[in-house]
Amino acid sequence: MNLQGKRVLVFGTGKSGIGAADLLEETGAHVILFDGNEKTDKDAVLAKVSHAEDASVYAGELPKEVLESLDLVILSPGVPTDIPIVKKFYEMGLPVWGEVELAYRTSKGRVLAITGTNGKTTTTALLGKIMSDAEDSVFVVGNIGTPYTSKALEMKENSTTVAEISSFQLETIEEFAPQVSAILNITEDHLNRHHTMEEYIRVKELIVKNQKPENYCVLNYEDPVLREFGQHIVPKTVYFSSVRKLDEGIYLDGDLIVLKTAEAEIPFVHTGELKLLGQHNFENVMAAVAMAYYAGVSVESIRKSICEFTAVEHRIEYVTEKNGVAYYNDSKGTNPDAAIKGIQAMNRPTLLIGGGYDKGSSYDEWLNAFDGKVRYLVLIGQTREKIKEAAERLGVCPNIVLCEDLKEAVEFCAQKAEAGDAVLLSPACASWGQFDNYEQRGDMFKEYVKAL
Repeated sequence: MNLQGKRVLVFGTGKSGIGAADLLEETGAHVILFDGNEKTDKDAVLAKVSHAEDASVYAGELPKEVLESLDLVILSPGVPTDIPIVKKFYEMGLPVWGEVELAYRTSKGRVLAITGTNGKTTTTALLGKIMSDAEDSVFVVGNIGTPYTSKALEMKENSTTVAEISSFQLETIEEFAPQVSAILNITEDHLNRHHTMEEYIRVKELIVKNQKPENYCVLNYEDPVLREFGQHIVPKTVYFSSVRKLDEGIYLDGDLIVLKTAEAEIPFVHTGELKLLGQHNFENVMAAVAMAYYAGVSVESIRKSICEFTAVEHRIEYVTEKNGVAYYNDSKGTNPDAAIKGIQAMNRPTLLIGGGYDKGSSYDEWLNAFDGKVRYLVLIGQTREKIKEAAERLGVCPNIVLCEDLKEAVEFCAQKAEAGDAVLLSPACASWGQFDNYEQRGDMFKEYVKAL
C-alpha cells in the first residue's frame, strides 16, 4: 500500500503510537492520533510528534465523519482487538495493522524475530550483539524498548533487524515474515487480554504464519506445546533443549552447548565461560546461537559474542551489596513463570518483594518454587492480598508482610535482612498501577537500595 496522502488512524498515544505516527508522517500519510481515554492531554501528545502541524488528535470518542474518512488503522500493542471500536473498524472493512506490520511493510532487509512468554529480552539483546558484531547494518527493535517503526526507514537491503515481538504485536500481523523466528516457551500470561490459554498459544504461533520452507523456526523441545507445533510448520524446525541430547538441534551436554546438524556436531561454549547465570539463560543462549547460525554467522564470531555478553538490566540484575546483603533487581519478572527463574537463581536465604498489577494469573507454581529459600515474602500492589492468601494456604513462607509501596518494602527488607541474605525484587506481576512500566519499577528499586 502506498501511504502517500492516505488518512491513517493511529490508535494509542504511547511510545509505539508516536513511533508509528512519525513513520507515517515521513511516508506522506495524513495522521490522526486517537486515545480511548477522554482525559488524554492532546497538546502533550502533539508535542511528541515530529510533524505535529500535520497531525490531529482525538480522545475518548472518535467523530463519525473522521471514522468514515479513514483508509487504514494502526493499533498500538496495548489496544485489545476485541473492543467495540476495533470490531467496528473490521466491520467497515478497514485494514487494521499493528505497529510491527506497519514497520515491516515500510522497511528493507531481513528480520530475525523472537517471541515467547519469558526470556525474549535477553535472547533479543544477545542475538542483537551477535549480529552487530558480525554485520554492518543491524537494528535491535520491538518490545525491547526501541519501537520498530522508529527505525524502519533507516533500514537498507543489507540490513538485519532483530525484533522482540510480543503476543499483543502478533495479533495484528498480515505479511510480517521473519527469515528466522523463535518461540522460546509458552506459559500462562496475559489471560486478561487473550482470555484463554488456547488463544494465547494461537497468537504466539502466528510468528510462523508467513514463513517459507527455506526459513527456520527455533523452538523449545521441552515445551510440549512447542514440540508438537514444530512437527506441523512450513519453515524448518530447529529445537533446543537444556535437559537432553537431541538427534538434531542445539542442546546442553553436561556444561557444553552443542549444535548438531545433519552434517556436523559443533561444540560452542562451556556454560562456565558465559557471563549469564541459570539454566533459563543457557536456553536463551542456545536459541540465540541457533538463530545466528542459521542466519549465516560464523561459529567463531558467535562464540566470541556470547562469551562477551552481560546480563540485561532488570533481569536478575545484581545491584549492590550492603552490610553483607546482596540486592537483585528482577523487575522484568512480570509473571509467575518469569519470577520462578528469579528465585531459582538465588543461592542464599532471600527476602522477596512481590506483587503488582493483576493480570489474572495463578501464583501457586511460583510460590511452590520458593523451596525453603524465602525468609520473608514482602507484598505490594493490587495482588498483595491474593498472593498472601495463596502463600498462607500453601505454607511456603514463615513471614508474609504487606507494604504500601516499593520504598516501604525495600526499607523493611533492609531492616530484617542479615549478612549472607539476598533481597530480591521479582514481582511475578506487571508494574501498571504503581509504575509506568517494569523499567521504572526496577530503576526505583535501585534508587531506594542505593539510598539505604
